[in-house]
Amino acid sequence: MNWEQLLSLKRYGDSNKRLRKEQDETRLGFEVDYDRIIFSSEFRGLQDKTQVVPLSKTDFVHTRLTHSLEVSVVGRSLGRKVGMLLLEKHPHLVNVHGYKMNDFGAIVAAAALAHDIGNPPFGHSGEKAIGAYFKNGNGSDFQKQLSAKEYQDLCDFEGNANGFKILTESRLGREGGLRLSYATLGAFMKYPKESLPKKPTKHIADKKYGFFQSEKSMFKDVAAELGLMKRDVNNESYQRHPLAYLVEAADDICYTIIDFEDGINLGLIEEDYALEYLINLVRDRIITKNYNALHTTEDRVSYLRALAISTLIDEAVSLFMKHEDAILSGTFETALLDVSQYKAQIKDIIKLSVKNVYQSKEVINKEIAGYEILNQLLNALGNMAFNYYDGNVSNYDKLLRNSLPQTVLITEDHLYTNLMSVCLYVSKLSDTNAMLLHQKLKGNIL
Repeated sequence: MNWEQLLSLKRYGDSNKRLRKEQDETRLGFEVDYDRIIFSSEFRGLQDKTQVVPLSKTDFVHTRLTHSLEVSVVGRSLGRKVGMLLLEKHPHLVNVHGYKMNDFGAIVAAAALAHDIGNPPFGHSGEKAIGAYFKNGNGSDFQKQLSAKEYQDLCDFEGNANGFKILTESRLGREGGLRLSYATLGAFMKYPKESLPKKPTKHIADKKYGFFQSEKSMFKDVAAELGLMKRDVNNESYQRHPLAYLVEAADDICYTIIDFEDGINLGLIEEDYALEYLINLVRDRIITKNYNALHTTEDRVSYLRALAISTLIDEAVSLFMKHEDAILSGTFETALLDVSQYKAQIKDIIKLSVKNVYQSKEVINKEIAGYEILNQLLNALGNMAFNYYDGNVSNYDKLLRNSLPQTVLITEDHLYTNLMSVCLYVSKLSDTNAMLLHQKLKGNIL
């Protein structure tokens, strides 16, 4: 792979090649990507979606929106730092093509901003709840009507693939979705493969999948434009865009450190115990006089959090440049922080977060409620979607269909399209709106 192709400014529907040296410096193409994402209704909806603690009433706790904003800030720093070093190493990118270090920062920031845009309500348990409906619930009845890959899309419903759908799906008056640059779409795709075969290798790009069958054509177009190398001759599976490693690192840094911070501020992790874990990560950077002058838990945690994030940013940049050749050739097979000198400290922090935060009673009880809510929504909407395909439509089905936005496509020809439309609609619901719709379907009119 080569950087000239990987930094493509092409957008869906472009007939002519866009060149970096011809860009308006006051409104660069990669920066337009960020603007389009942040002004989208789908991004705005993240303000009422769970990051870790569902439906929390405290200002301390992060939602998907605040988490995404923070990941984009970290991603921008990663991109700029790497961009500066890459342009020193590959001067033709500046001299011939006109790229600047901020281009790398803008691409990574935009992709990082969108990294959770496809996540359904109630956090990762929402993904599992949708998958469980099709794998073990009433949705399993649809298997015989679908191809193996279509059914796998539903059984392992994946927020990353759903995000690619949201960013690229055409609808009336909005061809090509948000029409982001292909460089940003490439950086967004952490798992550039289809749902089957499932985890064929231990390569980090095979951990999950990145697009549904409904977006296969669009994905292939992006991969071809960027020059992503194919990894499987029989299936759609490609090497990662190198900047996807930085998007992943930004997310890893934020959820490792900031979810931990949430746990401390919520009282789920004891302060003295927790601060020791953070100090182990940043011991060489602490200015003792400044730290000892802080008198509140929030201020002490904030100080250590900033140092921890800065430390891991510098580490990720160093690792990216060290392994750039392997990343470009597709032979680098792990996440950047998996080969970090701080791997043990990161592992300790995540282990404590899992025990005290992710598996706390507050989180588990609300995830159970989320499972039930999404299962009931899919029971009603999934049956309606099938009945339109099967030609056995009840009056209740008609009422349900008429209650949905016009953008929810229900046809008589394609069951997979119907089911994906229903899942997309449900995935865009906020935690609160999912609860309200659940109450309405139960007959409780508020």
